[in-house]
Amino acid sequence: MAGAEDVTTNLMAGPPSVAFAAVDLYVVSGPDRGMERRIPTGRLRVGTGAGSDLCLTDPTVSRLHFEIVVKKGGLRLVDLDSTNGTFVNGVRVYDAELSAGGTITVGATALRVEVAGEPVRVELSRGDRFGDVLGGSVEMRRIYAILERVAPTEATVLVQGETGTGKEAVARAIHESSRRDQGPFVAVDCGAIAEALIESELFGHVRGAFSGAVADRRGLFEQANGGTLFLDEIGELPLSLQPKLLRALEMREVRPVGSNVPRRVDVRVVAATNRPLARSVNEGTFREDLYYRLAVLEVALPPLRARREDIPRLAQHFYERFAGARDPLPKELVSTLMARAWPGNVRELRNFVERSVSLGWSGDRAAGVDRGTDGAPPGLCALVPTDRPLKEARAEWTAQFEALYVSAILRRADGNVTRAAEMAGVNRRSLQRLMAEHRIRSGTGDDDAPEGGDPDEDPIDDAPRPR
Repeated sequence: MAGAEDVTTNLMAGPPSVAFAAVDLYVVSGPDRGMERRIPTGRLRVGTGAGSDLCLTDPTVSRLHFEIVVKKGGLRLVDLDSTNGTFVNGVRVYDAELSAGGTITVGATALRVEVAGEPVRVELSRGDRFGDVLGGSVEMRRIYAILERVAPTEATVLVQGETGTGKEAVARAIHESSRRDQGPFVAVDCGAIAEALIESELFGHVRGAFSGAVADRRGLFEQANGGTLFLDEIGELPLSLQPKLLRALEMREVRPVGSNVPRRVDVRVVAATNRPLARSVNEGTFREDLYYRLAVLEVALPPLRARREDIPRLAQHFYERFAGARDPLPKELVSTLMARAWPGNVRELRNFVERSVSLGWSGDRAAGVDRGTDGAPPGLCALVPTDRPLKEARAEWTAQFEALYVSAILRRADGNVTRAAEMAGVNRRSLQRLMAEHRIRSGTGDDDAPEGGDPDEDPIDDAPRPR
């Protein structure tokens, strides 16, 4: 038998993690001077609302005024459509990088950002996927680690992110990783149902409740009993219906239209939206109490452009799904994929690969686009029309860039033309001229037309059209 001096115990390897700088936010002037808060590894919201992470009493500060997001490589400050604006070192900002030592001014309050001594370590998942959600980037593995812990619970989850980032895939993965995986998963798009019908869709109705109600009908809450109800585009829910949804979440019961008797339901809710609900709260189009009830756990999915290292893995996955083969992707195609901006995120990448498989490709062909017989670098033909004279190609390139840029800047500004012009560094009239030239609408309908424009022009969508 070995002596005690020969016995050793190996340390268990802990979960993988990544270090983030610890950052503190100090209130240096205003009614709440002296207040401070450590910025967590996620996001910190500042405002006068009771649910704010840093709750101020300054009456010139909005309920949800701004948020600071901790991301790989630094801090990002986002104004949440506040009434009086957010200023960093005296400059008004809507979405900006934030540096240590900077001063943030909101209303009559000033705050300072300071880096603390010891870094904060954030746990990462050991895997590179969660259900059907793929990606091994640091940001995605951080999200997986959170979802792996919360999925087995009954917590309500709010998933936010741009269109095409995979919000429904996350909701399904949460359901499949929960104790409700044997129950139904019911998905509903709150923006696709007429306002007059959505109450009946969610909560059901009884016979005779309204014209056409010839029989009792179970709502989606009851259909999802024992499982998960996914409320997509929750930000589109009419304000008049939000109190009833809040009661259903709080009391776990629904009352069908035309009935006086509530019905118990056992449902877990996962909600999703591509619009920042915090801004909707400030605008008065979304109830603050419902927002906090939905955001028991809030997950923000990054756009594909913020995790470009995941593009080859995602493309290979879609290629194997649609082509039924496990051959590696052509290098030329991978180069083309990495060069694109992907404003439609993972959904656009999936559609691109599916289209490419349908049209067929070889080593020198991707999505029906030739490599070119003139020795052009791989992927170049996918970006510029090299089969045309230089003058024509340059004009088309410029037109495509302008259309894509204007559409993107309007999306960032939520359709507000004045704000988009400020972000682009041009005056409002110049941006309106570009919008008219490329037939782009802001989507708000109140300030699209440039001066002298045709007021009777048919409405068109936000996407640039071929010229």
